[in-house]
Amino acid sequence: MKIICIGLNYRKHATELGWPIPEEPVVFLKPDSSILKNNKPFFLPYFSANIHYEVEVVIKISKLGKGISAKFSHRYYDELTLGIDITARDLQNKLAANGMPWEISKCFDGAAPLGHFISVSAIKDMGNLDFRLEINGKIRQQGNTSDMIFGINEIVEYVSKFFTLKTGDLIFTGTPPGVGQLQKNDNLVAYLGDVPLLDFLIK
Repeated sequence: MKIICIGLNYRKHATELGWPIPEEPVVFLKPDSSILKNNKPFFLPYFSANIHYEVEVVIKISKLGKGISAKFSHRYYDELTLGIDITARDLQNKLAANGMPWEISKCFDGAAPLGHFISVSAIKDMGNLDFRLEINGKIRQQGNTSDMIFGINEIVEYVSKFFTLKTGDLIFTGTPPGVGQLQKNDNLVAYLGDVPLLDFLIK
């Protein structure tokens, strides 16, 4: 099972990081050991002093596919949820500044908390999904999939050029602006519309 992630997929998020707007999807992978399920707590790692949250819409691939056209992409995922791409920003900035791969800043254990999955059939328009992240009862991130640089079906088309998509694979589709640092005892709750899909603590 693969976790495929898309970086810098909201213009304002790229701007807040000071990075250029990508002309093609920015793709990286997380290992399955990054997954954190069932609202289990996330423990701040010792190797970073600046751990950030990034809430994202996550789709689950439902059947085998390769070289998928965008117009048929919707046939290849049937569930979605919200997840957090947890990032060691200090490590990422240091590695990126030296032109080095920055997977270790995003791929460590527990760096991909996942919420409860719901059926795509219950969604009227995948291109117009409101979602948000609240921390300790305050809204920190708010987004809509209409603001994506590359839409969900475009992402499926692009990544399937390079990877055979398999049943159960996950795609994190990018984060809106408002990312910031996590602190011990923070309570993160991610909402799709007004439905909470993810609720966990930072330890």
